[in-house]
Amino acid sequence: MRAVTFQAPGEVRIEEKDEPELLAGDDCVVRVEASGICGSDLHIFHGRVPVEPGFTIGHEFVGTVLAAGEGVERVAVGDRVLGCFHVACATCSSCLRGDYHRCEHGRTFGHGSKLGDLQGAQAEQLLVPRANLTLRRVPAGMSDEVALFAGDVMGTGYHAVAHAGVRAGDTVAVLGLGPVGLCAVQAASAAGATEVFAIDSVEPRLAMAERFGAVPLHLSEDDPKRAVRAATEGHGVDVVVDAVGDPGPLAMAVSLARDAGTVSGIGAYAGKGEVPLGLAWLKGLTLRLGLANVIAHVDRVLGLLEAGKLDPSPLVTHHMKLEQAERAYELYDNREALKVVLTP
Repeated sequence: MRAVTFQAPGEVRIEEKDEPELLAGDDCVVRVEASGICGSDLHIFHGRVPVEPGFTIGHEFVGTVLAAGEGVERVAVGDRVLGCFHVACATCSSCLRGDYHRCEHGRTFGHGSKLGDLQGAQAEQLLVPRANLTLRRVPAGMSDEVALFAGDVMGTGYHAVAHAGVRAGDTVAVLGLGPVGLCAVQAASAAGATEVFAIDSVEPRLAMAERFGAVPLHLSEDDPKRAVRAATEGHGVDVVVDAVGDPGPLAMAVSLARDAGTVSGIGAYAGKGEVPLGLAWLKGLTLRLGLANVIAHVDRVLGLLEAGKLDPSPLVTHHMKLEQAERAYELYDNREALKVVLTP
């Protein structure tokens, strides 16, 4: 089978690999019919996440079950399914609390041996462990590109909002309008936010956020802090979602939140940085950080997608073939694509 493999920083390649086989009773083999390129794939592409040369990458997928172990009950051969970006054991102390993203035995597709040695989804076939927890049937009539978002990007945007406890009537600001940030804009509105402020410096992304009902604020041409304060009687918003993953925007998030508000950091932070902890302390803020608990949210997200309350389809700017992966990564890395969906 064909698979997209990491070779070196800035280099991916299509290679022939053996088709996967069932290894455990709760495994499935899925024929991948759509996979996505995600922002975290760029961390691998740039060498910031250590992945062995020749490892198959990618963690977003929709497809059809080709084989299922005797312990698989939730799906069956022939079912059209979507997968979550990581797997969890369902039995450790974290999983028993519902914190599947902190599973003691968690593994992430396409992220090399240090994150579970689980080959990735940008391939023609994929071995899926813990299938009862990892896979869901795709609702009838839902397109591949919409279903694809439930297992990662929309699930992450939804988590950023749910983790922050957004309630009907709240005001929300979203920093960073990549796919996750734009999904968070939609999720905030679906949760009942009365006003969502969307902050970025890329005009097309601001326009898309406005299309989703948000108030667009240009990072440098507007004064986001002044605009937010003016719209909230000087208080600031109830919840700020930082979808960038950098100490700079996190500092802005602290400044935009009202007293006793919440900052939800869903961006992938790395290294050290300066954050105005004194201001956060004085304002009595709640900081909610970390990887998205997508497995816990996937059924709710699917329901909202099916009902049309969430619609990620406008985010897909490029449909490309698997063999075009090198060009697809180039486009995505150069920010010429917002979301790329690869098909066999």
